Amino acid sequence: MDETVRRWKGVCAYDGTGFSGWQSQAHGQAIQDVIEARLARVLAAPVRIHGSGRTDAGVHARGQVFHFDAAWRHAPERLAAALAAGLPASIQLRSLRPAPAAFHARFSAQGKIYTYHLHRGDADPFTRPFCWMRFLPLDLAAMEAAAAHLRGRHDFRAFCGRGGAPEADTVRDLRRLELVQRGRRLRVTAEADGFLYKMVRSLVGALVAVGEGKLTPAEVRAIRDSGRRPAAIQTAPPQGLFLDRVYY
Repeated sequence: MDETVRRWKGVCAYDGTGFSGWQSQAHGQAIQDVIEARLARVLAAPVRIHGSGRTDAGVHARGQVFHFDAAWRHAPERLAAALAAGLPASIQLRSLRPAPAAFHARFSAQGKIYTYHLHRGDADPFTRPFCWMRFLPLDLAAMEAAAAHLRGRHDFRAFCGRGGAPEADTVRDLRRLELVQRGRRLRVTAEADGFLYKMVRSLVGALVAVGEGKLTPAEVRAIRDSGRRPAAIQTAPPQGLFLDRVYY
């Protein structure tokens, strides 16, 4: 095979505990840094990868997508094997294959699916690192009613986390906001054409505030329409959040 530079599409999963997030950091403790360092060893040249989006410190992924450009004269599966072999146990390469030159992990994406995991009461040591424990009773019917006000195409400015770069366009199509309870576990699934900074964690914080009686579903609708975020909406902690899928 020749050594023509071509575009590669990768999909990875990771446990975000202990990392500073996806995006490269000066101290090199981001998932992007780890993958780039391994690729540089395999390819004997520096490589910049581009992810479908950032995940914050402590957030996990089952299906983060990234791309990069590189020459490789062997079969694609050999590059995948070489990259996977040098990654830490907390990062798994799920797939790596050539992609069209126009493919872009971020700008080609049509939507994303996140899940957030809550636990009602004290979780066991194997669940605790990957959920948000809530000890007050949760009114699931009220949470469902609030979720109905959030689904659809809206301006989600009120659910954008503070501290991120300001977004010129804060309108998103929230195609799904679903709650599923199994025993003491409660999973929130959010699907949209895109998400604002800390938007999923803010939506979860709003639903929990409703479930605990701090807000009503009607107040959540009013907050959505006002574009102003009240103190009652807490940003849910990162460890319960997973980027499940990016689709194209």
